[in-house]
Amino acid sequence: GFLSAEILCSLTGSGTERHFIIPSKSNTKWEALEDEGDDMLVRMRVSPQARAKCPELPEFWEARAITVVDTQARKRILLTSLRDRRRYKPADIATCYDKRWGIETSYRELKQTMLGTALTLRSKTVDGVYQEIWGTLIAYNLIRLEIAKAALAVKCEPTEVSFIRAFHLIQFELHWAGVTRSYGKLPASMKHLRERLVSLLKDERPGRKCDRAVKATPKRYAVRKVKKLP
Repeated sequence: GFLSAEILCSLTGSGTERHFIIPSKSNTKWEALEDEGDDMLVRMRVSPQARAKCPELPEFWEARAITVVDTQARKRILLTSLRDRRRYKPADIATCYDKRWGIETSYRELKQTMLGTALTLRSKTVDGVYQEIWGTLIAYNLIRLEIAKAALAVKCEPTEVSFIRAFHLIQFELHWAGVTRSYGKLPASMKHLRERLVSLLKDERPGRKCDRAVKATPKRYAVRKVKKLP
């Protein structure tokens, strides 16, 4: 839903250093203004519906189209407003787009791992919703902080520690720490928690076979509707 002339044109038009990198759709149509193989300058027509909704939109809008091939020889086209070929190389733009998936990973860890893929929050009031959101963000950052400390202790990258396993481990240890009757045991509990986090680094994790990408939406089965008899 982000491949919209209204969104992207307003984004680039509101500042000199505001740009976008977005994958094109399979049915996106354009006219090539400058064709250099895998690096083109294209022009796309703004739909009449979009211009009726936003009259200040131009009839056409332009973007740079870069063809990227992944490790499984699959092609995808990235559209970007970074049109200076000397300053922005195609490989650098592709790398920048791949780094964006680090943010998507954080969203997945928050929504799926921590919140259990819940569609809505539990709170029923405005103040409760704010409290729940801030509580979730604080908890997420505290988990990441403990992962970073464990990785620093053994001199490795924090991304080498599984977030899901670290989350369940911290959750288990804090349940025991919450029922202890002696506050003097809490430092020992935290030390034991970090030692167990370090032990996670010794477990072998399977490598990623391909880069992160948007998965195709599975097609629904055909639904047969039967008309009710009067």
